[in-house]
Order: sequence, then structure tokens, then C-alpha cells
Amino acid sequence: MPITVKIPAPLRSLTANQSEVAVENAATVQDALEELSRKYPGLKDRLLDEKGALRRYVNLFRNDEDIRHGRGLATSLAEGDKLTIVPAIAGGC
Repeated sequence: MPITVKIPAPLRSLTANQSEVAVENAATVQDALEELSRKYPGLKDRLLDEKGALRRYVNLFRNDEDIRHGRGLATSLAEGDKLTIVPAIAGGC
């Protein structure tokens, strides 16, 4: 069973308008992002900065856990896990 990655609307133009994509053989979040970047060029650049760190305005959840509260991009993945990409939204009065 692959790992499912939920793609937010602002990034779907990079995934042929798919709201979910699958990755295989990803032991960590970093591995999953590498596979995504091979399948969908340009996606990794929107998620990671020039140093390879998750951009400040991007939140990434493994199942229901924010990866920033754990091992970050080194967070382990198992078959059936879901990764959800959530762009931060700023606003105010």
C-alpha cells in the first residue's frame, strides 16, 4: 500500500489537478518529497527552501501529526500513511 499525499488547491497545477497522489518506497518524509519532485517537477521548490528545509509557510502533517513537532523531514513513514500539505494562510483585519 503506497503513501498518500494530499495536495492543496494552490499546488494542484503541478500535479495535473490531482488532489491526492501516491508515492512508493518512501521511508521518510524527505524520501517522499524526492519522489514527488521526480514525478511532479517544481513541487519540491514550492515546499522546500534553498537549504532543503521546509518553507516557513508550508505545514506538513504525517497522518495528524505536524512533522515539525517530531523529526521534521526525517520523520519515518509506513505503508498506508497520509501526508497532508497545508499552506499557511495569513490574514487579519
